[in-house]
Amino acid sequence: MAVLNPGRPPKGLSDDALLDAVSRAALAYFWDHAHPVSGMARERSAGAFGYDVARVVTAGGTGFGVMALLVGAAREWLPRAAVADRIARIAGFLARAQRHQGIFAHFMDGESGATIPFSPKDDGGDLPETAFLLAGLLAAREAFPERADIADAVNLLWREARWSAHVRQSDGMLMWHRSATHPWTPTSLPIRGWNECLITYVLAAGAGERAIAPEIYHRCWAGADQFINGATYYDIRLPLGPEMGGPLFLAHYSFLGLDPRGLVDRYADYGEEVRAHAAINRAHCVANPHGHAGYGPACWGLTASDSPDGYAAHSPTNDLGVITPTAAVASLPYLPQAAMMALRHFVDERGEALWGPFGLVDAFHPGTGWVAPGTLAIDQAPIVVMIENHRTGLVWDLLMRAPEVRDGLIRLGFASPRLPLA
Repeated sequence: MAVLNPGRPPKGLSDDALLDAVSRAALAYFWDHAHPVSGMARERSAGAFGYDVARVVTAGGTGFGVMALLVGAAREWLPRAAVADRIARIAGFLARAQRHQGIFAHFMDGESGATIPFSPKDDGGDLPETAFLLAGLLAAREAFPERADIADAVNLLWREARWSAHVRQSDGMLMWHRSATHPWTPTSLPIRGWNECLITYVLAAGAGERAIAPEIYHRCWAGADQFINGATYYDIRLPLGPEMGGPLFLAHYSFLGLDPRGLVDRYADYGEEVRAHAAINRAHCVANPHGHAGYGPACWGLTASDSPDGYAAHSPTNDLGVITPTAAVASLPYLPQAAMMALRHFVDERGEALWGPFGLVDAFHPGTGWVAPGTLAIDQAPIVVMIENHRTGLVWDLLMRAPEVRDGLIRLGFASPRLPLA
């Protein structure tokens, strides 16, 4: 089998060759660094955050990683049968892992499947993480129709996920976490306002007898104060979301599988939303109002990642001088020229510092020279998936044809060129 990351790519590669090299190297995180028992994605490769990085696997990062593996199989960077076997192992492990009303925890033990609390009171089911995980598995089921072991395991996990169990009966809010030992309180977190969780509502609405009612989407998600935006930043109108867009993962995570092109509902055109969000993020880095060294047209991208002082949700309103390569690179479908310019800068001009065992590093501070010591699953996978969506639309094609996704979008009132006319 070919080595996925033979080393830093030489300067002067064609765009296609550079995209191949960067994608293959990031894919190595999910192939070579996966947990040896479960096959799931480890949450990170290094970094002192108070837990055993070799043991902890991540639900959402695994879902994203499965999508990345599908790219590896389609490009023949990995043997198709071996990728299918890996995904079947992951799905079989998940069927035996601890769940909470069929919903997975954010973190799990990669050997036993036991829940590892994400925080003292977050010791149960995490609905967005489960959505990211199941989105990846549904895409895999569509990619391997010949593999009954994948389809049977994925369908079982889908049938047993009780999305409706996360509806708080007192007010009809869809809740992010659910714990058997820590009941919801007035400060518990509903899934509302524009953020990374659109895919959560789509899957929750498409879950048949375990689905949520569509009105919860309109009342809880879209009814939040920080949902409709409509303001203009750097001469760019932003339809939805927080001031100046927030961290760029809001424009990526749900749209690894949901195709935003022509996707509309009563609130927004989601192609416009993600393009505007990425363009504002870049415009902020070009304007560089805080005077951070190194920022510019080719060095941009603010999203959640490690920073010198710990994990941080970097954005134009929380700009700590840290650039996260996945922010720009995963925006390739939205801003192809600007994203490619950034990718070449990261590899050709800064590659000696920014190229690691899994390709581009998680984050760096161009002003101080700090480089993140570890790599994160949720940052590496979007590089692979969104490069491929830009090139061929592969993962968009797979997830958007899943009946569960189509049903959820239709029930919530979406229109798309991929959906039947109402």
